[in-house]
Amino acid sequence: MKMIVGLGNPGPQYSRNRHNIGFQCVELLGRKHDIALDRMQMRALTGSGVIAQGGVRQKVLLVKPLTYMNASGEAVAPLARFFRIEPASILVIHDDLDLASGKLRLRADGSSGGQNGIRSIIDHLSASEFVRAKVGVGRPPGRMDPADYVLQNFSADEEALFTPLRQRVVEAAICWLFEGIEVAMNRFNANAQGDA
Repeated sequence: MKMIVGLGNPGPQYSRNRHNIGFQCVELLGRKHDIALDRMQMRALTGSGVIAQGGVRQKVLLVKPLTYMNASGEAVAPLARFFRIEPASILVIHDDLDLASGKLRLRADGSSGGQNGIRSIIDHLSASEFVRAKVGVGRPPGRMDPADYVLQNFSADEEALFTPLRQRVVEAAICWLFEGIEVAMNRFNANAQGDA
């Protein structure tokens, strides 16, 4: 079994926020593959199922931690232990302020890059070898506090960019499931320049 985690904050008031792009992508993946995220486990909403491609079937666990972003590891690590899922078999989808808005970058490992949800997962897994799908939301304008910026909803103009991007994130996750991280990085990072 592999785990795909979307990071975000629970509650309808956050659902369309930039910070919730991970939730939005995991929800889209679930809808496309008929996997309902409707089970409460380890302080997360989860959905398990099978995704098939080219005659190959892969068991997956989709996860939306309900701990709030900065404590995401409190849900992810217990689930990984319960299902005996190794860090390398976990993909975490999250927003990234340092990546240009609308860009996608996959990474196989690394530091938190200042993303508190990723930091929490590293701390609670005691490992950093999980895959990240970093979705660029860009830097806030002017002197706006980054915390305020990520808790804003996407603007109408941004939605024109992020609606197809969410689909691209789902495609990247499927590529990772069946072809591995190296193929997925080669295919989906080609246009990821613009992180500043």
